[in-house]
Amino acid sequence: MGSSKDAAGVPLIRGDDGGRDDQDVDDADAEEYHHHLNGLPTLATAMEASQQEGEVRDPGVWMWVLAFSAGISGLLFGCKCWSAISFLLQRFGFYPNDMSGKYVDDTGVISATLVSISDALSGRQLTTGDKSLITACTSFFALLASPVAGWAADRLGRKNVLLIADGLFIAGAVWQAFSQTVPSMIAGRSVVGVAVGAASLIVPLYISELAPAAYRGRLVVIQILMITLGQVVAYGVGWGFSAQEGGWRWMVGLGAVPAGVQGVMLVAWLPESPRWLIRVGKGAEARRVLRRVFGGKEGVEGVVRGVELEIAGEDSEKGGWWELWSERGNRRALLIACFLQGLQQLCGFNSLMYFSATLFSLLSFRSPTLPALSIACTNFLFTILAFLLIDRIGRRRILLSTIPVMALALGVCAWAFGHISVAKAHVEDASVLWPAYLILTTLTVYVAGYATGLGPIPWFQSELFPLSVRALGSSLSTATNWSANFIVGISFLPALEILGARATFVVYAVVCAAGWVGIWWGFPEMGGVGLEGVKGIIVGTLGKKRSSRRENG
Repeated sequence: MGSSKDAAGVPLIRGDDGGRDDQDVDDADAEEYHHHLNGLPTLATAMEASQQEGEVRDPGVWMWVLAFSAGISGLLFGCKCWSAISFLLQRFGFYPNDMSGKYVDDTGVISATLVSISDALSGRQLTTGDKSLITACTSFFALLASPVAGWAADRLGRKNVLLIADGLFIAGAVWQAFSQTVPSMIAGRSVVGVAVGAASLIVPLYISELAPAAYRGRLVVIQILMITLGQVVAYGVGWGFSAQEGGWRWMVGLGAVPAGVQGVMLVAWLPESPRWLIRVGKGAEARRVLRRVFGGKEGVEGVVRGVELEIAGEDSEKGGWWELWSERGNRRALLIACFLQGLQQLCGFNSLMYFSATLFSLLSFRSPTLPALSIACTNFLFTILAFLLIDRIGRRRILLSTIPVMALALGVCAWAFGHISVAKAHVEDASVLWPAYLILTTLTVYVAGYATGLGPIPWFQSELFPLSVRALGSSLSTATNWSANFIVGISFLPALEILGARATFVVYAVVCAAGWVGIWWGFPEMGGVGLEGVKGIIVGTLGKKRSSRRENG
């Protein structure tokens, strides 16, 4: 007996007592399966309700303004993380701004000429340990904060957690601006790290739960677009302040301004997530929010009905961690989300951004901030391309198309490194010029591929999970991202020293190739599907077949 399917071809695993053979249900899922047969809503019914949401074609101006307002956290993320790191690396001596020093030795290790900061912090030059802590504490505290933020989002609401994050952004920015010692600077950046960890989780979750299915991709990408815009702004501001004494204090302190603006917006008019409102019994308020989001009544009742059916199917006695780990569909969603977030970091993007400044310095760029700005602009422009394509082409197809470009670019970059000895090179040497420019070209191509696919798409993690575990599952996958970010950050320089630049980039290319295989095998297409209907896709069998109907449709 074959498994029953709905009109779209999705296996009806829950609530279909006549279309699923017992041999298709393993022992671990049998109890869960039969429990859902006893009077609970069917998956088919929930998917039918979600299809009404997918028929909404115009979310209205208010939804776009709301998404941009929520995305200010992305602007903060881009400014605070990238500008501070870029400026601090230059100012505190992680890479050179002086063409007289060495840039990279024979094994590809960066050995920059340290730039003294006089008595700006603690009245002494920074030690290597100081520099490491200042740059790493943000990612570390973002890692610690993201699981806590997921727990808080289920209890306090998405909006309130985002408001708390804005308060922490402001406190951390002011703290850093007035820091006089290294421990104080580390503490201020740690506070910002907590805010970044919370905001990076909550904003895509918040927008996903507000957005109509047909526009969810573009609306979530707005946050990523704001992050990349924040990087451009940050490098520009950093470049402007870099020559001024004490300019770094202004740069980190100005981060309080957009956080304050968003905080006012949250208090004044940004709504709570309608799906969270329904879950806590505030259906009337949720309907008011949805009518504004959808620009009318069309699709509102479909969303409300789908969420209510999903809540009715939850096991209130289990919930939380137990529900996330015990249900096969939730485990698969968590596996996919963590896989994508890990791949986003382990593909080497941040490491390449770190190394690009030294390479540009070799090519006679006096300030490493200027070339970093050009890379940031590439990232921003191709994120716009992702915004335009994400709902038209789909998440899966974009990843399967762009990751090979990234792998090929890394492979060519590794090959070019075999023809250059950077420590002994000079820009006027023709034998050095062509591989150096080839490396810069492939780096730009790599960034373009990353920004179009692997940069934004892992942050669609919230659409993988049902409402009962959405915040928790998203928090764990966000923690995976920050864990991988931390690992890559501390391993890149040792890898260059031990393996050399050529082998290091080969490793990143292999990671991209392995990631492509994993996506082809197990990542489904979810574009245009209402959040309450996604579980019907996740619960189905893993592999390409599950998504082929949408690729061919």
